[in-house]
Amino acid sequence: MHTEQHEIGIVCGQCDLWSPMGTARCPECANDLALFTPRRASSPATSARRSPTPAAGSIAGTRAEARLDPTSARGPARSPKTTSSKSEFAELSQEELMEQARNYVCRSCSSGVPSGHKFCGRCGTAVPPEILSAQTLFFGDMQNPAKAKLILIRGEGMDGLSFHLKAEQHIVGRNGQLVFPDDPFVSPKHANFFYRDGKLVVRDEGSLNGVYIRVRGTIDITPGDTFLAGEQLFRLDPTPRASDGQDPDGTFFYSSPKHPSPFRLTQVLQGGAVGMTVCARGSSLQIGREGGDLNFPVDLYMSGSHCRLEEHNGKFTLTDLNSRNGTYVRIKSERELAHGDYLFIGRKLLRVELNTN
Repeated sequence: MHTEQHEIGIVCGQCDLWSPMGTARCPECANDLALFTPRRASSPATSARRSPTPAAGSIAGTRAEARLDPTSARGPARSPKTTSSKSEFAELSQEELMEQARNYVCRSCSSGVPSGHKFCGRCGTAVPPEILSAQTLFFGDMQNPAKAKLILIRGEGMDGLSFHLKAEQHIVGRNGQLVFPDDPFVSPKHANFFYRDGKLVVRDEGSLNGVYIRVRGTIDITPGDTFLAGEQLFRLDPTPRASDGQDPDGTFFYSSPKHPSPFRLTQVLQGGAVGMTVCARGSSLQIGREGGDLNFPVDLYMSGSHCRLEEHNGKFTLTDLNSRNGTYVRIKSERELAHGDYLFIGRKLLRVELNTN
């Protein structure tokens, strides 16, 4: 018969390593052990009747050192009893699970369990696997799968506030979930960001000034479409019907010579008033700060060669010429969004970031 010696210690709730009492941090994983409160040591007689190996995750266990058989110092660990069943969390959404993971409370003793710990530090009850999985997801990726966020762009392209789109719908306007009360060009209910088949979609909710998306390369447009270039708002209009026939008395109206024009471009001023109207002299019309068919030399947000409109067989295209600040076209009803898209809502510029994990 051999004699055993017992030593009180702490078992790390994260990696299960035994450490002597008073250890501030786990030597294996650097986990903070100062949160634990040691129990009163059991008497040798009582401890001798117990299993020589502490329950995994308990804060005060015994380490048995057999004098005759050193290899029996640590026997097989017992599996702690779990009081939470899987069905307890089966009805929770992923967002609710992550909220539980951030603030998990032991179901056995109602003690708070720090994130990342596998066991309760007070009673040794195991943390449910659903909570552990949600904690890993929370620390590894702050967003839920297939979710997105909007980044408010400040001056010089710097990022501002982030809006995480974790609900099913997100109303943007002077009222709603994403509120811009200081922008007079934003309608009370301006736009709605929502998910359809795992894709992020933006819908114009009948706003006065619309939602504009940045043009990537070349896109098709139709007469009546509006687009932004620099600080200017333009509308593509068809060529007006000819009205140069003779009057009832047989007299013709005298005018400047007419040139064939497949389309015309109208500048829209604040309040909806009409500014300049330019007819294309050929099949294309280029806009910029200088050297184009339509120039705005004092527009600081306009590039030298900003964008170009073209007509081919009755169809129209709009091309951004790698301008610094981009060209934006107004969406019709709704639009599916991609990672890196830029949107103008009122005077607010937003960038779309999708979680592609």
